[in-house]
Amino acid sequence: MRSTRAHVYLFCLIFFAAAFAVSCNSPFTPKPRGYFAITLPEHKYQVFDRPGFPYTFEYPLYGKITQDSTYFEEQPENPYWINIDIPELGGRIYISYNRIGGQARYKVQNSKGEYVDSVGVNSFEKLISGSYTLSYKHSYKASSIEDSAFRTANGIDGIFFRIGGNTATANQFLLSDSVKHFLRGALYFDATPNEDSLRPVNAFLKQDLLHLVNTLKWRE
Repeated sequence: MRSTRAHVYLFCLIFFAAAFAVSCNSPFTPKPRGYFAITLPEHKYQVFDRPGFPYTFEYPLYGKITQDSTYFEEQPENPYWINIDIPELGGRIYISYNRIGGQARYKVQNSKGEYVDSVGVNSFEKLISGSYTLSYKHSYKASSIEDSAFRTANGIDGIFFRIGGNTATANQFLLSDSVKHFLRGALYFDATPNEDSLRPVNAFLKQDLLHLVNTLKWRE
């Protein structure tokens, strides 16, 4: 009886030792980094057509319009600056609007090196330059920056910016008639910038940005 138990005990030792040796000698394959699964809603839209606003467009049903009080360290020069919050996905689309030829406030540096407010005129060239400055503001973190000119079915010209890398924003756009209206939009997330983890949400909301762009109309 003792002999049988001893043989069983010895067999178990040999088995586990062999299994341990095999596991130690097996090549290790690291698992790819995983991220939490995100449930994306269905793309459905509603019309933004607030009285007095110089533009209309369609935006997601899961979006909420709020009035904007600041925009990238700038003070809104009119009441037509808004945000489209996407609380389900932690995103926000910033919308700014400028009247070409209208009065504008700028920061200028005086002889003491201090930045003070100055009043000027919104020219189309200044607005375009400012949009490129804001887009390329993230270039030190960007792996690529692409700008594509387009014209919508409503006859509105614009530029779409695609910024690659771990940047705060990956998708921006501007729309203008170059004479009276100038509108700019940028998608941001309330999260640490990570291109890989944000890729599915960025791709999803990019469709909403394009829908907004393609349905925008000037009201006057």
